[in-house]
Formats: sequence, C-alpha cells, structure tokens
Amino acid sequence: MARKMTRCLLLALALCLAGTLAFAAPAQAPQVPVKGVVTMLDLGAKSCIPCKMMAPILVELEKDYRGKAAVVFIDVREDNDAARKFGIRAIPTQIFFNRAGQEVSRHEGFMDKKTASDTLNKLLAK
Repeated sequence: MARKMTRCLLLALALCLAGTLAFAAPAQAPQVPVKGVVTMLDLGAKSCIPCKMMAPILVELEKDYRGKAAVVFIDVREDNDAARKFGIRAIPTQIFFNRAGQEVSRHEGFMDKKTASDTLNKLLAK
C-alpha cells in the first residue's frame, strides 16, 4: 500500500514538473479565478500529507477537464499572499469559481476525485 502511494506521489510530481498541472509558484502565480472559465483552486502545501494525497487527483482532474475548466494549485507556504487573499484557515482548501469568477463553493481538507468532479460538472452545466 505504501509502495503504491509512493508511486502515485512520484507520478504526480513528475507530471507537475512536466507542466501538466498549473502548480503555481509565487513568481508565476496565475490570475485566479481564471477569467471566463470554471475554476477549481486548491490551496495547500507540497509538504502537507493530505495535500500530497490530493496531488494525483488534481493531475487527473486537470487532464479530465482540460479545455473545459481550470484546475490550479497554489502552495501557500511559498505564496503567503494567496493564503491571505483567499482567507485560508486550513490546508488543503478547495475553492470553486463559476465562469463569472464568483466563489460558489469552498471545502477544507482532503477532497476525493468524485466530489471534485461532481462540483465541476454542476458548474459546467450552468
């Protein structure tokens, strides 16, 4: 089990380094929410255990929703301004924005892929 989790984390890291997912560093932080697009923002830290568990899910979501919705990760330990801007109290925190850029949903803690997909699908259907 631990070996499988390690493989998943290494795969997620490799995909992130390859630029598959918008893992934002402070110097290149994207404009969030992404203008005109349904956006899922995950605020966490690369060193946080639940955040590490979310990494492969975020990679899958980015792939599944490419061209339909933006999936963005910001490490709040590297970008303290993002934590203040979005009023983060715990990590990971997922914030969902509609196409108009309005926050419509917020969740603190680990979020499984089905819950995230269901939320994105509801926003895309509107």
